[in-house]
Amino acid sequence: MKIEQLKNTIIDIGKRMYDKEWVASNDGNISARIADDRVLMTPTRQSKGFLQPDMLTIIDLEGNIIEGTYQPSSESLMHLTIYRSRPDVRAVVHAHPPISTAFAVAGIPLDRYILPEAILELGKVPIAPYGTPGTPELSASFSGIIDSHDCFLLKNHGAVAVGEDLMTAYYKMDSLEMLAKVVFHAKLLGNVDEIPKDKVDILVNRRSAYGIKGRQPEL
Repeated sequence: MKIEQLKNTIIDIGKRMYDKEWVASNDGNISARIADDRVLMTPTRQSKGFLQPDMLTIIDLEGNIIEGTYQPSSESLMHLTIYRSRPDVRAVVHAHPPISTAFAVAGIPLDRYILPEAILELGKVPIAPYGTPGTPELSASFSGIIDSHDCFLLKNHGAVAVGEDLMTAYYKMDSLEMLAKVVFHAKLLGNVDEIPKDKVDILVNRRSAYGIKGRQPEL
């Protein structure tokens, strides 16, 4: 995909996240890998609901600005850590969807077999220990998680989703928030039934039949 198209997709995702109230004010960040050592990154201190193409910056895997006049996200290090750890990842979406973030604040991982779609797309969603945003501590917090999960919660912070392209990462975040809503409401009703493990195995074995590509996240 050309740079212009990637920029437009990032802008579109930013607006969707803002409209869904997954981010407030200047929260959240989005990036796309445009080469092995180049990343297109959203700017710091700018609302994701009102991005413009010239606000997006190209940086290398060390965080140096290659092209652009806006400072990249203060959480660029988190994105770059993921890209260095996962060569298969081409996009990262970080947001604060309210229900998912509530689970992160409560310290409750979304790791039960609840919905078929979530099992296939997300696997189990763990919580990384709290790390101060914008620091190496945050990147270190999900060491060992990112290797086997495409989606995880950040303790008292928000959520991260990765994918082979921007829309895949965005849809994983969308699926995460839906899962969180369903679990939340099931808990209010007083019961959360899980899908039996043998049925989970059948789902996973049929993954390609459902047209789902990529590796199965850890269950």
